[in-house]
Amino acid sequence: MDRIILFDGECNFCNSSVQFIIKRDPKGIYKFTSLQSDIGQSLLKENGIPKELDSFVYIENNNVYVKSTAALKVCRNLKGLWKLSYLFIIVPRPIRNFVYEIIARNRYKWFGKRDSCMIPSPALRDRFLE
Repeated sequence: MDRIILFDGECNFCNSSVQFIIKRDPKGIYKFTSLQSDIGQSLLKENGIPKELDSFVYIENNNVYVKSTAALKVCRNLKGLWKLSYLFIIVPRPIRNFVYEIIARNRYKWFGKRDSCMIPSPALRDRFLE
C-alpha cells in the first residue's frame, strides 16, 4: 500500500510536521517528498493536482487527499492518541478547510521559511522519495 505525503519543503512548519509524523510512525508506513522536488512535481501532474495548490497532499492507494482531509487521514495511522483527531472528519469539510487555510496562508509569517528543502538523515533517507 502506497502512502505518500507531499509537503512544502521550504516551510519550517511543514518540515516540523514531517518530523512529528516520523516520530509517531514507527512502522514507517509513510513516505515523503517535497512539493518542490522532481518526484513531487511528477506526482502532482500524474494525479491532476494543480501546481499552485498550497496544501499538504496525501496519496493513499491512488486516492488523493488535500488540506484538512489529508492531515486527518495521516493522523488516523499515527501512534498514540493522535488517532483520535481523525474524529474531526465529521466536521464539515468547508469548516475544517477554513481553519486549515488560515494556517496555510500564514505559515511562512508565523513559522518562517527555509532557503532549501530539508535533507533527511541517513537513517531516514529510505522514507524520502528523492
